[in-house]
Amino acid sequence: MKRIHSTDAVNLEDGEKCKLAGWLQEVKNLGGIAFLKVRDREDVFQVVLVKKETGEDEFEDIVNIPRESVIEIEGKKTDTDQTDLGYEVHPISIKVVCEAEKPLPLGVVDKVDAELPTRLDNRFLDLRKKDKRNIFELRNLLIEGMRDFFSQEGFLEVSTPKVVAAGAEGGATLFDVDYYEEKAHLAQSPQLFKQILMSAGFERVYEIAPAYRAEDFDTIRHTSEFISVDFEMSFIDGSEDIMDMTSYMVSHTLSHVKEHGNKQLEELDVELEVPEHPIKKITHRGCIEILQDLGKEWEDRPEIDTEAEKMLGDYVKENHDTDFFYITEFPTRLKESTFYAMRKEYDPSLTTYFDLEYKGQELVSGGQREHRYDVLIKQMDEIGLEEEDFEDYLKAFKYGMPTHGGIGLGLDRFVQQMLDLSNIREAILFPRDTSRLRP
Repeated sequence: MKRIHSTDAVNLEDGEKCKLAGWLQEVKNLGGIAFLKVRDREDVFQVVLVKKETGEDEFEDIVNIPRESVIEIEGKKTDTDQTDLGYEVHPISIKVVCEAEKPLPLGVVDKVDAELPTRLDNRFLDLRKKDKRNIFELRNLLIEGMRDFFSQEGFLEVSTPKVVAAGAEGGATLFDVDYYEEKAHLAQSPQLFKQILMSAGFERVYEIAPAYRAEDFDTIRHTSEFISVDFEMSFIDGSEDIMDMTSYMVSHTLSHVKEHGNKQLEELDVELEVPEHPIKKITHRGCIEILQDLGKEWEDRPEIDTEAEKMLGDYVKENHDTDFFYITEFPTRLKESTFYAMRKEYDPSLTTYFDLEYKGQELVSGGQREHRYDVLIKQMDEIGLEEEDFEDYLKAFKYGMPTHGGIGLGLDRFVQQMLDLSNIREAILFPRDTSRLRP
């Protein structure tokens, strides 16, 4: 007999034979009868065990199977209004596929959750919890919605190298790699390759892939390895084109999650806002003025730090009833490491770059890139980058480069903010940071 899932059994006839399997979540032994709660990928179903039917020895063996053991049940489906799924299973046979050791290093259905480090050390058990699984089902829908959007808009999905000779944003946060007899790095971003593909005439590309930052700090919003969503597009008239595309992407993606993830969102008690177009824009200078009016104080010159981002997010939510807004016209001094950022023609002290803020955190960074070879060289020289280190990248600008721009979006942070998770590690199956290389 072929095994089915708990939700498939709902459609069987009353009394029909079936085969189910899963993890033994709970046993309630009432003496002559016992109720077994068994969890599979879809839901929790109930098995009713009667001592008179099984015999005393077998009954005792079954009710003493350790919690979280994997068991397989063949039996008859019986309709009832006493369970959430509307049925229970009366077993013909119960087989222990794999017995769990005792005690469990982490409770699966316990009301009090363990500390995050303990959960991550035992992630296989932590992920058995329904609320944790919901996170990754919704994350899957988020990616699915993005791919659907990019396909509709004529973008080509690409895969660029993750072992690179030069970093896109300087060497301070690069992981070094021994690559045969050469020095190499883990990619901070697919940025340089995306731009090369604009020279190749691909016009619209996107990538959803890992990126790496060797930043030596530990916060609730950063990890050393993360999933970056990047797109690049050619023949643009300015950063407005990139902001428009970003806005439509975010709206389409969240609409997809809302439409197909309603059950998971409800179980996590999350209500999604799908932003309307156009998303509000505030210049960097305007943000500083708002923060000063709100009483923000700085030890040095004004910057939009983590605290300031949260203040701005609360301000926009209260005054404009939205979780989304753009910070535009970033000063050049704040984007010096982003040497490929185009500057404003009327004021070179400003760039065309922007951030999209979501619930008080940066979600997206991007803008128009510099496509003129001579200007690009000048901007590299200003921050001391050596041309020979970027020879392959620069070559693409010598033989016809269209106007272009794009963005980088942190997928893990998107999930964190979307679901109001307290720590970005909750949104990552197996996070990597300054203190965690396992499991």
